[in-house]
Amino acid sequence: MGEYRKLWWTLIAVLTVTFAILGISGVEVYRKAPPIPAQVVAASGEVLMTKRDIMAGQAAWQSTGGMQLGSIWGHGAYQAPDWSADWLHRELTAWLSLAAAESYGKPFDTLDVEQKAALNHRLKQEYRHNSLDPETGVVTVSDRRARAIALTAAHYDRLYGSDPTLREMRDNYAMKEGTLPDAAKRAALTDFFFWTAWAASTERPGTVATYTNNWPPEPLIGNQPTPENILWSLACVVILIAGVGALIWGWAFLRRHDDTPLVAADKDPLTLAALTPSQRSLGKYLFVVLALFIFQVFIGGFTAHYTIEGQSFYGIDVSQWFPYALTRTWHVQSAVLWIATAFLAAGLFLAPVIHGSDPKHQKLGVDLLFWALILVVVGSFVGNYLSIAQAMPDGLGFWLGHQGYEFLDLGRVWQIALFAGLLFWLVLMLRCMVPPLRTGEGDRNLLALLTVSTIAIGLFYGTGLFYGERTHITIMEYWRWWVVHLWVEGIFEVFATAAIAFIFASMGLVSKRIATAASLASASLFMVGGVPGTFHHLYFSGTTTPVMAVGAAFSALEVVPLIVLGYEAWEHWSLRDRAPWMRALRWPLMCFVAVAFWNMLGAGVFGFMINTPVALFYLQGLNTTAVHAHAALFGVYGFLALGFTLLVLRYIRPEIAFNERLMRLGFWGLNAGLVLMIFTSLLPVGLFQFEASVTTGMWYARSDEFLQQDFLETLRWVRTFGDVVFIVGAVAVAWQVVILGLWRKGARA
Repeated sequence: MGEYRKLWWTLIAVLTVTFAILGISGVEVYRKAPPIPAQVVAASGEVLMTKRDIMAGQAAWQSTGGMQLGSIWGHGAYQAPDWSADWLHRELTAWLSLAAAESYGKPFDTLDVEQKAALNHRLKQEYRHNSLDPETGVVTVSDRRARAIALTAAHYDRLYGSDPTLREMRDNYAMKEGTLPDAAKRAALTDFFFWTAWAASTERPGTVATYTNNWPPEPLIGNQPTPENILWSLACVVILIAGVGALIWGWAFLRRHDDTPLVAADKDPLTLAALTPSQRSLGKYLFVVLALFIFQVFIGGFTAHYTIEGQSFYGIDVSQWFPYALTRTWHVQSAVLWIATAFLAAGLFLAPVIHGSDPKHQKLGVDLLFWALILVVVGSFVGNYLSIAQAMPDGLGFWLGHQGYEFLDLGRVWQIALFAGLLFWLVLMLRCMVPPLRTGEGDRNLLALLTVSTIAIGLFYGTGLFYGERTHITIMEYWRWWVVHLWVEGIFEVFATAAIAFIFASMGLVSKRIATAASLASASLFMVGGVPGTFHHLYFSGTTTPVMAVGAAFSALEVVPLIVLGYEAWEHWSLRDRAPWMRALRWPLMCFVAVAFWNMLGAGVFGFMINTPVALFYLQGLNTTAVHAHAALFGVYGFLALGFTLLVLRYIRPEIAFNERLMRLGFWGLNAGLVLMIFTSLLPVGLFQFEASVTTGMWYARSDEFLQQDFLETLRWVRTFGDVVFIVGAVAVAWQVVILGLWRKGARA
C-alpha cells in the first residue's frame, strides 16, 4: 500500500460498509416482498385464481418479451401501458360501473356529486383493505370485485389475442396480432396482471401505504406519495448539497499535486514493444463491436418508428415477423454486448502490456473467447426471436429464448455461457496481471486496483443467475439491478477509470503517483453512493420504506463525483499537447472527453431529475426515464467503449492515421444526434407525460388515448431528425474502424 495506505483503507471501508448495507437491506427485500396469495377467492366461495396460476402468468408474460412490451411497476418499455397501472384503473372503473348500476340503476358518469363521492369512498375502502389471511394465504374479494376482475381479464384476453375490435389499440401499443395465441396462457397472464395491481392497491399490514409504496399514482384510491416519500426526497436534496460541499472542500485541501514536471517521451512508449500475437488478433473483436453497434443503431431507429406506426414500417406490416418487443429486445441486448465486448478487448490489449509479453497459449485463449462470444450473440438473438414468436416449446422459453427482464433478456443458457466467457476472460487477464503483481518492482498500486476491478467484472455478472423463471418479481428485481446498476454503473466505471489512468501513466503523460491516488479516490467516490444507491431503482417494486430511505440517501451521493468531471474532461483534452505523437490519439481522447460531459449531463442532471422518491413516483416508466437511459448508457458507456475501440485500433494497426473529416462527422454526429433525440422528442414527450401523471394518473400518462394525440405524435416524428444525424455519425465511425482501419488499414501514418 505504501503512501496510498489511507486511500486503500478508505476504499476497503467503503466497500465493506456499503455491501453490508446492500446485503442487510436485501434480507429486508426477501422478507417483505408482497405476498403471492395461495388463492384468491370471491365472497361466494368461488376460487378465482391460485398462486400456481399467478406464477404461470408471470412465465407467460416473460415469454411475450416481458419488460420489452409495456412495463410492470414502471420497469420496462415505454410503449404500451404499464400493465399494473392499466389493470388497476380498468378494474376500478369496472367496479364503479357495477356499483352504480346495482345501487342507483344508472351509469356512474350520470350520477350526481354526492352519489359519486359515496361510491368512491366505498371503492377506496374495499381496494386498500388487506383481506389476506396470513394463516391460510387466502385473499378474499367481494363478489362485485370478482365480477370487475372478470371484466378486466376479458379485455386483456382479447387484447393479447386477435380480437378485431381491439386491433387499433394493439397498433397503438405496438403489439402484434396474436401476441399470446394460447388461451390458457392468456388466462394465466391476466392472473399475474391482477396480482401486480392487487399489490399496488392493497395496504401493507401495519402501514397506510400499499405494498408498492402507493405507486402508481391513482387518485381513485388515494395512491399518492407517502409522507416518508416526501421526507426522503428532501433528505436526498440535502445530502446532495452536503456531498457537493464536502467534495469541493476535499478537492481543495486533499487533492494531491505533483510539482515535478513530466517530460514526455519522444515516441509513444506503448509502440516501443512489438505487438504480441494475442494483440494482433483483436481486430475481429473490434469488428464485432462495430457490427453490433451499427445493428443496435439501425434497429433502434426501426423500433422508435413503432411508437408512431405500431405494426408497420412506413405502411409495411412487419410486426408479425419483427414485432416491437423483439426489436426492442435486440436494441437493448446488442448495446450490452457491444459495450461489454469493447471493454473485454481493451482488457485483452492491456494484458500483454502489463505482462511484457504473451503468456503461453494467450492467443489461443483470445481466439476461443471470440468464438464463444459469437455463439452467445447468435444463440441469444435466435432464442429471442423464437420465444416472442411463441415457437419455443413450453419449459424451454426461459432457458433458451427470453427471460423477459430488461437488459437480461437473453435465455438463461446463453446468460450462463456469457458468464462462463467472462470468467475465461478473467483467467486470460489474471495470468498476465498476477506475475507482475507478485514479482514486479516499483509502485504496483494502480495495477492492483486494475486487477481488483477486472476480477469484479468477471464475477459480478454472475449475480444475475441468483433468480429463476418463477422467482418473485420483487426478489428478481433486487438481483437484476445488481447487474444493470452495480455491475455496469459501478464496476465498469472503476475499471474504466483505472484502465485509462494505467494507459496514460504507461505513456508517461501523467504521473503514476497522481494517477494512482486519483483512481483510488475516484473508486471510493463511485462506490460510496453506487452500491447502496442500487435501491433507488426499487422504491416501488414491492419494497419497504427502509429500502426507499437507503436508496434515496445513497443515490444522492452518486451524483457528487460527477460535479468535478468537467475538470477531468479538461485534463484528458490537455493531454493532446503533451507530445507530438499524442495527435494520433486525438479521437480516443475526444471520446473520453465526451464521457465526462455525458456523465455530468446524462447520469448527473437527468439522473437526479428522476432520482428522488417523489419525482420518481410520477416519472417512473415515462419517457423521462428514457432520457436518462439514452444519455447515460450511450453517452457514458457507449463513448467509453468507442474510445477504447479507437485506442486499441490505433495500436494494433499502427500504420493507419484517422481520417479527420470522417472522424469529425462521426464524433459530432453522434453527440448532436443524441442531443436532438433528447431535447426535441424524448424530454418534451416525457414532460407532457409527467403533467398527465400528476393530474390524472399513471394509467393515463401511458395510455394510447394520451400518447396518440396529434402534438405528441408530431414530437415522436421529430425524433427522426435526431435519429438520422446519430445514424450518420455511427456509420462514419464504423467506416473508419472497419473499412479504413481493419480492412484497408487506412492511410499511411
